[in-house]
Amino acid sequence: MKQNLLRATLPALPLLSAGCAGKAHAPLPEQARPNVVFIFADDLGIGDLSCYGATRVATPNIDRLASEGTRFTNAYSTSATSTPSRFGLLTGMYPWRLPNTQIAPGNSELIIDPESYTLADAMHDAGYATGAVGKWHLGLGPEGGTDFNVEISPDARDLGFDYEYLIPATVDRVPCVFIENGRVAGLDPNDPITVDYKHKVGDWPTGAENPELLRLRPSHGHDNTIVNGISRIGWMTGGKSALWIDEGIADTIALKAKQFIVRHKDEPFFLYMGTNDVHVPRVPHPRFEGKSGLGTRGDVILQLDWTVGEIMHTLDSLGIADNTLLIFTSDNGPAIDDGYQDEAFMRLGGHTPSGIYRGGKYSLYEAGTRIPFIVRWADYVRPGVQDALFSQIDVFRSLAALTGVTLPEGAAPDSRNHLAELLGTGHTDREYIIEQNRQNTLAIMSNGWKYFEPSDKQTYEYRKSVELGNSPQPQLYHIARDKREQHDMAAERADIVQALAAKLQEIKNEHKQ
Repeated sequence: MKQNLLRATLPALPLLSAGCAGKAHAPLPEQARPNVVFIFADDLGIGDLSCYGATRVATPNIDRLASEGTRFTNAYSTSATSTPSRFGLLTGMYPWRLPNTQIAPGNSELIIDPESYTLADAMHDAGYATGAVGKWHLGLGPEGGTDFNVEISPDARDLGFDYEYLIPATVDRVPCVFIENGRVAGLDPNDPITVDYKHKVGDWPTGAENPELLRLRPSHGHDNTIVNGISRIGWMTGGKSALWIDEGIADTIALKAKQFIVRHKDEPFFLYMGTNDVHVPRVPHPRFEGKSGLGTRGDVILQLDWTVGEIMHTLDSLGIADNTLLIFTSDNGPAIDDGYQDEAFMRLGGHTPSGIYRGGKYSLYEAGTRIPFIVRWADYVRPGVQDALFSQIDVFRSLAALTGVTLPEGAAPDSRNHLAELLGTGHTDREYIIEQNRQNTLAIMSNGWKYFEPSDKQTYEYRKSVELGNSPQPQLYHIARDKREQHDMAAERADIVQALAAKLQEIKNEHKQ
C-alpha cells in the first residue's frame, strides 16, 4: 500500500479574505462517474487562443470547447516552468517544498516518490482506468538516472497509471524516443541508447561541432546532439530505430490518446494527456506548415487546436462526449525565443501570446502562471465564464470530491476542494494563489494584492527577453486595478507587504517533514 506523501495532518488554513459570495451548489447526479480527460498544453499563453481574445490566429476546436463549457479567466498554474507545474498537479503539493523539482533533464530519475499518493492513484481507487500519454517531464527510473535499454522502473505506472506512452522530458532534450509501459518503443536491442547531460557520448554530430548539418539553428544553448537536423540539450547515441520524427509527434500523441479512449469507452477512464505543442523546437506537420502566417510558433498553435479537435471528435464518435469531463489548460505561460532561431519574435505580427499581462514562461509576473483553463462536461457543466480565482493545484482534491474518493492522511497537502468552481456551480475565490518562477522565487496573491518576496537571483532569462520578477526589494501590485503590474506599491503599502510576507512564510512553514 502506498504511504502518505507527507505524514503531517492537513491543518485548516485561515482565509485572508472572504472572497466572492458563493452560489448555491447544485447537487451532482447520483453516482456520477464521468470520464475525465486532462489535456496539458505546453508553453501556451493566455493570449494564444481566439476564445481568449487572439485575433491573429484561429483555434476553432478549442473555441468550440470553450463555448460548450466554462472558460476560466483567473486560473493559475503553480509554477512558470514545466516540471514543477506538472509535479504540483499530480501530487497536490507545491513543488518548491521539495528539492529536485526544477526543470528535469531527459535522463532524470522519477522525481515523484512512488510511495506518494497521486491524482492518478485517486482516480484509480475510484474505479477508473488510468493512462498517461505525451509529454511527461517528471523523470523515469531509479535514483541515479534512467537506463533506456531495460524495462524502466519506477515509471508512471508506479504513480497510479495503468498505461503510459511518454516523451521522457521535452522535445528539445535527448533521448528523442517514446516510452511505452517502461520500454523504449521500437528499440533495437543491438543498438543500445546512451544518454549523458555532462559530456558528449558516441560520435553523433552536434550543433556546436557541425552547424552545417542543421535545419534549425539554436539561438542559445541547444547545441548538443543533432537528431533530425535539430540539435538538442544533452548528448545521446544509439536507438536509431526508435527515434521520433518531429513532424509526426503531434499525430503520434493524438493517436495513442485516441486508442486509449477507444479501449476504455465502456468503463470510466482518466486520461492525462501532455502535448508537445507549443514547445520548442517547433516543427509542424506539413498539414500546418506555413498556414498560420505567424511562423512556426503560430503553425503549432494550429496543430495543437487540431489535436484537441481529434480528441473531441473521438469522444463524439463514441457517443461518450456528454459524460466526459474534459479539461484543457497549459503548464505555464508562453515562451517566444526559447532556444532556436525560428523567427518567433519577428513573425508575431501583432499577436500577443501573453495577452495584456507582463512576463511569460519562467516569470513571476502574471503571464508566467496565469493560463488558459477550460472545462466541459455537457451533462453537468453549463456554458459560461468563470472568473473566480482558481489554481491547478486544486484539481486533485476537486476530482477526488467528484469521484467520492477519501484521500489518505497527508495526501495532496496543498490542494483544496474547489469542485463547485471547477464545475461552474460556485464562485468563491481561492483564499490565495502561490506563484513560482524559474529561480524558485515566490509570490502570493490574495484579496486583489500580489506580493513578491525579495530575491537576489538573476533578473532576466535569455538575454533580457523575459523578466523573471526577481528583485532585492519586495514588490507589491494591486492586481485588481493594475493587471499589467506597472505600479509597484511596496513603499506605499508597507502594511500589506508585511501581512502578505507573514502569510507566505506561514505557508512555507507548513507540512515540513
